[in-house]
Amino acid sequence: MINQPFEPPGPGTWELDPVHFPRPVTRYWAEMHPEPFQLGVAEFSRHYGMLIGGMQMAYVNGFAYRALAPVSEDEIPERFQRAEAVFAQKLWRDQLREWDEDAKPAAIKTHRRLQSVDPDSLSDTDLVAYLGRCRDHHSQMIYQHMRFTGAAMICVGDLLVHVGDWAGVPPSEVLGMMRGAAPVSAGASEELAGLIRAFERDPAAREILESESEPEVALDKLRSLGNDVSTELNEYLDLVGCRLLDGFDISGRYALELPDALLRAIRTTVEKGSAVASDVDSQIAGIRQQVPEEHRAEFDDLLGEARLMYRIRDERGVFSDIWASGIMRRAVVAAGRRLARTGRVADPEHFVDAGFDEMTSILSGSAGPSADELAERFDYRTSHTAKEAPPVLGPPPTQPPDPSGLPVAPARLMRAIGVALGELFGSSEAEHEEALLRGLAASGGVYQGPARRISGPTEFDRIVQGDVLVTESTTEAFNILLPLLGAIVTDSGGLLSHSAIVAREYGIPGVVGTRTATDLIPDGATVRVDGDAGEVTILK
Repeated sequence: MINQPFEPPGPGTWELDPVHFPRPVTRYWAEMHPEPFQLGVAEFSRHYGMLIGGMQMAYVNGFAYRALAPVSEDEIPERFQRAEAVFAQKLWRDQLREWDEDAKPAAIKTHRRLQSVDPDSLSDTDLVAYLGRCRDHHSQMIYQHMRFTGAAMICVGDLLVHVGDWAGVPPSEVLGMMRGAAPVSAGASEELAGLIRAFERDPAAREILESESEPEVALDKLRSLGNDVSTELNEYLDLVGCRLLDGFDISGRYALELPDALLRAIRTTVEKGSAVASDVDSQIAGIRQQVPEEHRAEFDDLLGEARLMYRIRDERGVFSDIWASGIMRRAVVAAGRRLARTGRVADPEHFVDAGFDEMTSILSGSAGPSADELAERFDYRTSHTAKEAPPVLGPPPTQPPDPSGLPVAPARLMRAIGVALGELFGSSEAEHEEALLRGLAASGGVYQGPARRISGPTEFDRIVQGDVLVTESTTEAFNILLPLLGAIVTDSGGLLSHSAIVAREYGIPGVVGTRTATDLIPDGATVRVDGDAGEVTILK
């Protein structure tokens, strides 16, 4: 139980965000995240002519709350004009081109430059400077993530609106047509494909991969073979090794911190191969048949744009802040190890709960929170969840304004983004029965297997092949571990949450937004996940 008051951090209505932040965040994150987040949101809102001024983000007792900021009245005529251009010129394509040609390559280049530094080899002074470079890059990547949000959401929301209006097709079926459009969401990469091919040609390396050796030993042995496998493995780990495996905060774990889970995921991927069967063409044909003939040409165009843009939703996280957050964590934990050796902190992990100025002060030998205080912050952060926080601070939310009175383009834009955001944050409201939980049908298919209740990244090593992941929510970073899973069940999030996207893209059953799966499904219970019906049955 949290014995601290929850006060609104400012005027207006503040809504809890348990989808992206199911647990309290670190002090570093709470201090650093709001400014670049708000800058990015304000920029994409203006770029696409939306009738919102932006979105504020604040942390109350470590929990994430967001509030919409209204656009000023004198900006509205300009926003109307911009909204006209959005659809007439397909402005999202400009951002996709910018992402592919500039933003993404530049981000990867900086990630690689920063992760090439060994923080353990730096002096205290140089480590402080390195932490500053990692923090600045992290902040820039959060801004980058958010400013591409419009590109990621508008076309998908527009498709949902139109197909719903024309044919009454449920959102879960409309989003099924997106499968295969975002390979990164299923963990695919050129580096992983190259690694699979190299293992297929090298039986001796396969023996090492499948051996019972300690994971660190097996990885080191494979990385030092001096052949194609070692080359491809090093390139793959250069791509994913410093990326968080879940979450956005530096409290997560990056892939190389969990060599057992990483090695088992590689092993399973090599066994299965990277190809995932899909019936998306028949799904598209079936829905197209339901659309009245006079709208089918427009349906084809909207679907083409939505599939073209769909991948940017997860790519902007994987290649921006999720990677940068892992690099920042790597530097902070290195500093924590150094301080733990002198007794300045009780555990290296506790140092992630210092604010940035506190980190640099302590590392420089100046004042800062005591080891006991950092340990208390760690205990608080790891022992509470967003279920304990009020869903709303301030006055109750009101219904968004009816866009039907707006000119055509702004109305279409606001309806598209409103539907997309609703499918991102909205959970199911269906009642549960004694052993039957109801959520949202995020990804079709039926799977029966053992439930693995995971409360955070420190437990990822408990996941074994064939498990049903039961957790509060996941981010797109989780794609590295997808080969181990038979199905996904979450408490929070809608059909456009990252959990839903990765399940759909990887082709495993997914039920999201159950509200209480983590409370009601015991760890190790056998469950049946019906991703078509959005139901989870506890069998024993």
